[in-house]
Amino acid sequence: MLVVLLIRGLTLPGALQGVVFYLYPEPARLYDPQVWMEAGTQIFFSFSVCFGSLIAQCSYNQYKNNCYRDCLWLCLLNSATSLVAGFAVFSVLGFMANRQGVPIEEVAESGPGLAFIAYPQAVAMMPLPQLWAVCFFIMIILLGLDTQFVGIESIITSVMDMFPMVLRRAGRREMFLLLFCLTCLFGQLIMITEGGMYVFQLFDYYACNGACIFFLSVFESLAMGWIFGAERMFDVIEDMTKSRPNYMFMLCWKYLTPLVSLVSFVYSLVEYKPLTFNRWYVYPDWAYALGWLLALSSILLVPGWALCRMYFGKGNLKQRWHQLCSPDKNLPLTCKQQTKIQGTTLTTEVEDTN
Repeated sequence: MLVVLLIRGLTLPGALQGVVFYLYPEPARLYDPQVWMEAGTQIFFSFSVCFGSLIAQCSYNQYKNNCYRDCLWLCLLNSATSLVAGFAVFSVLGFMANRQGVPIEEVAESGPGLAFIAYPQAVAMMPLPQLWAVCFFIMIILLGLDTQFVGIESIITSVMDMFPMVLRRAGRREMFLLLFCLTCLFGQLIMITEGGMYVFQLFDYYACNGACIFFLSVFESLAMGWIFGAERMFDVIEDMTKSRPNYMFMLCWKYLTPLVSLVSFVYSLVEYKPLTFNRWYVYPDWAYALGWLLALSSILLVPGWALCRMYFGKGNLKQRWHQLCSPDKNLPLTCKQQTKIQGTTLTTEVEDTN
């Protein structure tokens, strides 16, 4: 569907204007930290980093699956798709600017306004607008559906792993999935009302904005690089793929990723600006308070859970901290460790039987 819209967009008058606007670089913008913030946020959302989706999906792979190759292909295909989507969108925006006789900067929207306001307006100006409107919104629906499949699956998988004795029985997973989807459905019906776009913008700006993702990425990268251990991760990947990853990944896991995430999180707080709708509507104070409550409800779970484990742990404060920051030494991570532990268990069972 994206290819169809791309071909249609490139054949419109004024499409070249939009493509040039899309590709022509402005070196001066590289000195603007906000540009790098937006780019980093886009990467996190585009790759679903720190959402749990990748981890949940990868948990269904075979142990010997080449995860190193999959990661490289994921980066390549995702970036290529984003690049093609940019051509499809900006070619149509160039056509719209050409028809209205205005600079393309005035028609290029960001956020939900691009998909639900600017692009449909451009489609209405084309020949056979009904056909292209159907194509465009079918693509949007399919995009939303497959995104929800992955997002919901990550939540369902996590909950099932936490309560396996309860949910891994016949029919339990399906019933829990139905209950979860119905809860989401009724909780989000407000977004299809006349004022639903205001609510949607509030959720989009606060509940899943860049600051929340950057905050979670700091903890996730520290947990993987230092608590679990980058060297240990290298050993596991080598055992899976029979090849050792590039040393650059260890530097990223231990130093670069936590540092960049932390700097981005601090900068996002320093440069925080209250949400406005369509650049003119200012939300009431209670809406901003609700937005920050939404943001804190997700990012405070990580330190909150850590503090609870510290409080209910055994030993003094230092012993509790060391215990929480140390991975389970008996956890079988490689084939050799799994075979050894299975052999020890089998020997113990035989001795108990004798």
